[in-house]
Amino acid sequence: MSMTNKWAKVPGTTAAQPSKTVTIGFLLMNNFTLISLASAIEPLRMANQLSGEELFQWFTLSPSGIQVQASDGLTVTPDAAMEEPLNLDIVIVCGGYAAQHSATKEHLQWLQQQTRQHKKMGAICTGSWVLAQAGLLDGYEASIHWECMASLKEAFPKIEISSKLFSIDRDRLTSSGGTAPLDMMLNLIAREHGKQLSAGISDMFIYDRVRNEQDQQRVPLKHVLGSTQPKLLEIVALMESNLEELLTLDELANYANLSRRQLERLFQKYLNCSPSRYYLKLRLVRARQLLKQSSLSIIEVASACGFASTPHFSKCYREYFGLPPREERQGLSDYKQLATAIPMNDGVIKPNVLNSEPRISSAIKSLAQARDEPTFASISLH
Repeated sequence: MSMTNKWAKVPGTTAAQPSKTVTIGFLLMNNFTLISLASAIEPLRMANQLSGEELFQWFTLSPSGIQVQASDGLTVTPDAAMEEPLNLDIVIVCGGYAAQHSATKEHLQWLQQQTRQHKKMGAICTGSWVLAQAGLLDGYEASIHWECMASLKEAFPKIEISSKLFSIDRDRLTSSGGTAPLDMMLNLIAREHGKQLSAGISDMFIYDRVRNEQDQQRVPLKHVLGSTQPKLLEIVALMESNLEELLTLDELANYANLSRRQLERLFQKYLNCSPSRYYLKLRLVRARQLLKQSSLSIIEVASACGFASTPHFSKCYREYFGLPPREERQGLSDYKQLATAIPMNDGVIKPNVLNSEPRISSAIKSLAQARDEPTFASISLH
């Protein structure tokens, strides 16, 4: 769902006025994943640098400000205690290894308190598990690292578990792990401050494709089915290995020593679709990867994914993704052109207005350090 209204600018703000600073608190759980935290914070830092404004400030948090160990063994000293009055706009739970065992009663009560204060709530990597334990994801669509999808769905049936890289549902924003938080933040920045800024950030990070809410995690099927359906896993592996030269359903059934009727029953029972539909999905997902990540023509992509004609490929692609292949590729081309056409302007850093605050966001320090960078204030927002 769109968060356009949730991320609207402050009433009365004019085009000439500076943008409102959004303050984000990153709650670090024990054994949090450092790459996910960095992927979430770095686009905020670069948004400030390229705009020359303090669009975002952030604090890392823990109970009483105690040190927290990341999953790679590095120890992080948070910026502040989560109990401090930091006037946060968004709270994001940073999870990692064994997230289901890392939350204390203190964590959960604090998160519930933040929700009562109408803060937007989010999670990265396995942080969605902590939000779920606090009862803050019931009735929401939520993403989590694929390793935890099955167990989260079983433990919290009221949550709509998604295999998407990230999900934005009203005032909840949740992301899977690795670099997926980078994509989530770039999409949020584009909504609030425009695609030009988001494209500029991706260009600085040499990140040539910003993934969106339609992009899925590649979840190994064995983590969905477990080890109880070896024949189904075998058939899907055959499909994945034969996307260009397609196997018939009879051939697939024979390989697994099943009847065609047994094959169809397996897919309906465990994957909620027919074998033909699942095979088509695999081919279309592969086609999307080729359109976005290769220079193959649309005709070549269609052929590489087992489609006999381009019109049939385009029809299937539109029905599944909501837009034709040509528009999918054109959208990526427009984004790249935007990223390489950033106007260069002189910018002046805003004065530090938080000297009287009990805690100073590290965003101010990084923005001050960026003042001498050639990209400082290179993108005008107004």
